Amino acid sequence: MKTHCFLLITFLFISSVSFGQSEEEEEIRRLEKHWTELLDQGDTTALLQIWSENYVVNNPNGKIVTPKDIIGLMKSGHIFPAVERIVEEITFNDNIAIVMGKELQQPASMVTNKEEWIPRRFTNVWIKTDKEWQLAARQSSRQIMD
Repeated sequence: MKTHCFLLITFLFISSVSFGQSEEEEEIRRLEKHWTELLDQGDTTALLQIWSENYVVNNPNGKIVTPKDIIGLMKSGHIFPAVERIVEEITFNDNIAIVMGKELQQPASMVTNKEEWIPRRFTNVWIKTDKEWQLAARQSSRQIMD
């Protein structure tokens, strides 16, 4: 019995080291996916819960927008194009998680061929409050291809 227990603990330890993801990193990855799904669904109520009160975005057009601006767009019928996000790095500093990576945005022509999608780079900043992580800031810009 002790041997089985020891093997199980060893396996779990090796698995966690191998995958290298802490619980917090797994949570941030889940939230990254979740808030993108909420944006796709147009769920403004749930988005306002995930975004911090002072959430701010520097969008790919170089305009700084707030939740009020984004919700206003959504309520006026604007549909954000689909985005596929690839998280490349998550860095933690105390109660701050910085997420960086690349994303592909479906162009306005709504083509489904992902090779024609617009490549962008992004940085998302999450802050952990007493209870949960909230998205505090985002920057996204078109990726210039070499």
